[in-house]
Amino acid sequence: MTLKTTIHEKIVLKGIISELRAVCAKVLSWGKNLGYSDDDLFAVHLAMEEAIVNAVKHGNKQDTSKTVSVEYDVSPEKIDISVADEGRGFDSNHLADPRLSENIYKMGGRGVLLIKSYMDEVEYNTAGNTVRMIKFNSRHGRDGEPR
Repeated sequence: MTLKTTIHEKIVLKGIISELRAVCAKVLSWGKNLGYSDDDLFAVHLAMEEAIVNAVKHGNKQDTSKTVSVEYDVSPEKIDISVADEGRGFDSNHLADPRLSENIYKMGGRGVLLIKSYMDEVEYNTAGNTVRMIKFNSRHGRDGEPR
């Protein structure tokens, strides 16, 4: 069954990774129903997992009394996801590049690199506590027309 609609949902949960993974599973299920390729779904899964883990561990400092908000729109053309935490945020433009030799053994920055590598568009809000990620359906052009 292929749907021709956009699914929108905003979910706010306590910062517990296992509960937030259920949201990821919903997004992937909608994507599968809308005909996204396995490669597209893998990219979304990896990026959502990284964003959720970053929000819980780095943003909320594993304080389960703080929440993580996941908002998504899934349409036949694209999957648009925002993940926000209650942390102070960070400047994504000033992360050390983990691919450089001087940073190979340093912790940090790898999740952001993965998100940027696998998603088509990635942006952080000014505070740095919300990431918006977009994956276009590879079976469609960016104009939404099937290939």
